[in-house]
This record gives sequence, C-alpha cells and structure tokens, in this order.
Amino acid sequence: MTTAQPIKIAILAMGGEGGGVLADWIVDMGEANGYIAQTTSVPGVAQRTGATIYYVELYPEAQAEADGGRPVLALMPLPGDVDVVLASELMEAGRAVQRGLVTKDRSTLIASTHRVYSIAEKSAMGDGRVDSAQLLAHADKAAKRFIRFDMAQAAEAAGSVISAVLFGALAGAGVLPFSRAQFEATIERGGVGVKPSLKAFGAAFARAQGAGDDEKPVPPPAAAPQPRHPAVRALVERVQRDFAPTLHPVLFEAVRRLIDYQDTDYAGLYLDRMAAIATLPAGQDHRLQRETARHLALWMSYEDTARVAALKTRASRFERVRGEAGVQEGQLLAINEYMHPRLQEICETLPGGLGRWLLGSGWPRRLVERMTRKGRVIRTSSLGGYLMLSTVAAMKRWRRSTTRYAEENGRIEEWLRRIAATAAQHPELAVELAQCQRLVKGYSDTHERGLRNYDTLMAAFQRAGTRMAPATLRELRDAALADEQGHQLSAMLARHALA
Repeated sequence: MTTAQPIKIAILAMGGEGGGVLADWIVDMGEANGYIAQTTSVPGVAQRTGATIYYVELYPEAQAEADGGRPVLALMPLPGDVDVVLASELMEAGRAVQRGLVTKDRSTLIASTHRVYSIAEKSAMGDGRVDSAQLLAHADKAAKRFIRFDMAQAAEAAGSVISAVLFGALAGAGVLPFSRAQFEATIERGGVGVKPSLKAFGAAFARAQGAGDDEKPVPPPAAAPQPRHPAVRALVERVQRDFAPTLHPVLFEAVRRLIDYQDTDYAGLYLDRMAAIATLPAGQDHRLQRETARHLALWMSYEDTARVAALKTRASRFERVRGEAGVQEGQLLAINEYMHPRLQEICETLPGGLGRWLLGSGWPRRLVERMTRKGRVIRTSSLGGYLMLSTVAAMKRWRRSTTRYAEENGRIEEWLRRIAATAAQHPELAVELAQCQRLVKGYSDTHERGLRNYDTLMAAFQRAGTRMAPATLRELRDAALADEQGHQLSAMLARHALA
C-alpha cells in the first residue's frame, strides 16, 4: 500500500480578485504536467464578511498508475492537513490560521499584507480595525514559512490582478514540483491579459525568491507646503512661526482640510483656537497640543448634508470608484447614491431663521417629511443627480448661519474650555479629555447616538472633575465607543459610582 499523499492547496480570496482563475491555473498546470487535479470552492458571505475558499489537490498520474487505480481526492481542506495556503488579503490569512489550515510542521503561507476592512471593522464607533502587526505575528508563528508583501500594490503596478501576483509568489516559493517556465506557460494558455499577468507574475516571483517581510522604506519628513494663494501662504507661515515643529504636520493637514471644508477664514479660526491650546502646560512631546489639534480639526469639519454632498460629487471620488470597479476605457459607469435626509438635517442645512421656521411650521413641515419619508436613490453619474447634489454642496456658504453650526460651535468651545481648565491641574487627564471627541462623528442617527454618549460621559466628568483618574476616563470612553446604544457606558459608570 502506497503512502503517497496529494499536494493540498487552499486559496482564500474575495469576490473579484480572481481566486477561481488562480485555482484553474493550478489545475491546468497540474494536468498539463502529469498530475491528476481536482478543485472545489465554498462561496463566502457577501459584503466582506468572508472570502470564498478554493481547494485544489494534485496527485501524480504515474503514482496513480503504480497504485493500480484512481486516487480519491478530498473536497474540502482539513485543519492540519494543508501544504500551501494562499490568501489575497491579510485578514483572510488570519482566518486561515484561526481555522487551523496553517500549521508549523508543513504549511507554506503566501499572503498579501494589504487590508480590505470588514463590516465589523468599518462600522465600529471607534477604531475597529484589527491590528495588522498582530495578524502578521500570529501568521508568522503559525506557518512553516510565511511569504508576504503588498500584492494589491504589485498588481496595480503591473496593470494586472492579484491572482497573477499570487501565482507568481507561489512559483517563487518553490513549494510545487513545477518550473517557472511551466507556470508561465499556464498563463499563456489562458490567452486573456497575458502580458500584464506575466509582468505581475515576474515581479511576484522575484519578491518571493527574496522571501520575507514587506519592508517599506521610511519616507523622509514631509516638507512644508508652498501655496501660491496669499491667504493660504499666510496660514502656513503662521503655523511655522507660532507652533512647535513637532505639531507642524498635523496643523498643515488640518489647515488644508478646513480650507477644503469651508474657507481660509475658518482655517484661521482653527489656528486661533490652537494658539490658546499651545500655551497650556505640556511635556516635550506636546502630546496634549497634538491630540487637541487632531480632534479639533475633525470636529470643526463635522459632517452635515452639504459636506456629504460635496464628498459624493468631487472628481477624485469618481476616479476612485472607477478604479475600484475596474472600469475600462469606453465602458460606462453608473453610481447610485441612497439618500435619506431627515427633516432635522434639512433644517440644519438651511440658514438659521429659515431652518427654525420650517422645523416649527405646520403643513410645510409635513410636506417635507412626506417627501423624505422613504428616501431617494440619486444617480450622481447622471447630469440631473450630479447637479442636485452640487447644489446641496454649494449651500456650505451659509454654514456659519445655520443652527447646526451654532450647536457644534458651542460644543467645541465648551470642550476647549474643559481641556484648558483640566490641563492647569492634570495635563494627562486633559489628553484623555481631548480624545473624547472621538465619540462625536458621522451624521444622522450615528451622530445622534455618538453625541448622546458624549454628553453622558461629559456629565460624569463634570461631577468627578480632576479627581477622575486618566485611566478611568479612558475606560469610560472605550466603553462608549464599543457600544453605540450606551449600555456598556452605563454599566461602566455604575461600576465607578459615576452614574
């Protein structure tokens, strides 16, 4: 009885990444070079909650003839029984490790280090991203050999798809009994996108031969912007003159963001506020000033309907969507946006007097509520849809006169006063207080829930004052970010006798 075993390969890839093509290439290469091959697939769930698993087994025909029959090949990978695992994204590599498909005694893991964030990561109120460094460490510890680099970037550079990069990395790893020429002949037999696929294959082959980490050169320090507009240049010079060099990168980005959001006067208001923060007690690392600068810029560029409309109609977004969808020259792209503004959001976008009148009116309010009850789908790639959202975006000129601006501005000023008062007695606590702005984000229901948690947390802070330990405020903030309904925050407040 023979003890020969098939070569077992598992591929984890998301939709549109060519996982099926990669599996077919491996099967075709095996069959063209004296191997019996079988492939199966188990579809994953849509919306980035799981990838499709393709499974390939290869068995030598000569060995099958010596055995006197056909081999029985498995339909699914089993934990601890896979020779090669290919993952098109870092989280999928982590899932392969979690499933037990990657083992220290036999598995070669080939994975891209780029991330496509899952729904849970993107919908978290705080930073819900899984730590990529931890994923890499676990994968490295679990695998016999771990080959990784940013394969999405390599595919883009070659004008190809990630499946060709994975195929090249597989060839470069040298774990299959096939030569580079046999790999390349497989791509040529496919007859589709041969030239870019071979280019991506070659680059990945070389990276895998050098086998290792995705090391990136450390970029040089960013140079100060050199704007031509006099008002913008004056803001840049003010940053350089009035603030510590360690704060310059975040301040330059904040000024750029706020000019894009409103205008140069609004960016000047930001620097006025930061000038007061710059006088507060701080260590050599200026951590309080840096955290306040970052979160103040985010708060001052809060998302209202004008901001959302502006982001959805800018040229860079259309280019990004075209790139992500892989639209070729001559193809048409349609972008449909689901819009469901509530009456309150509409009133907050209008000039203050008009918005307050509409909110307190009779039949005009009922008419607007009826028109917006079910929401609308707007095709921004059409002239009508684009002009409609462009008109909404242009309403930012009235932003300073709106009720929403008055409310957000009042909250910002109160937050800054709290930071200043706390920093005088407890700088570390002031840093944690500055980071509480993370709760106030998004728009519509998301903004309301975050603001409710923020108000609850600030009320507890007001009661405790500077007697509250920085670790306690951090713990309360993390609880608020973990649960948008506020249940975890309420439980934590009760635990600390702050309810």
